[in-house]
Amino acid sequence: MAAPQLENRTRKRRVVIADDESIIRLDLGEMLTNLGYEVVGEGSDGAVALELAQKLRPDLVIMDIKMPGMDGISAARELTRARIAPVLLLTAYSEQPLVERAKEAGVVAYLVKPFREAELLPSIEIALSRFSEFQAVEKDAQ
Repeated sequence: MAAPQLENRTRKRRVVIADDESIIRLDLGEMLTNLGYEVVGEGSDGAVALELAQKLRPDLVIMDIKMPGMDGISAARELTRARIAPVLLLTAYSEQPLVERAKEAGVVAYLVKPFREAELLPSIEIALSRFSEFQAVEKDAQ
């Protein structure tokens, strides 16, 4: 039994990213790869991110808020409701109403652009940790 646990700890965390700007997706993908994560899917709007997450079951979804069609907060709400993956919002918008909507949607981390690679790692790791804690509490409650 020790081998599967070790395998779980050493495997790369799988991430889906969504942003309507392709250059942001490219830069973010490169940063994530440099940090040791595996980008398993990319989309340009919330609906695509939701579809990819449902299909690929990543460890984390990172997306922008303002995208055409379904925005990032609406997609985050669906991902949280279905308990698919934690969501880190990566956005240029920090207005209080958006932050409140993000909180209500179950977003576990919120990072404002522009950001540096050094800021991304702690945000991701805390988001993953909080999601694991939520799952453990939910399991205990059942």
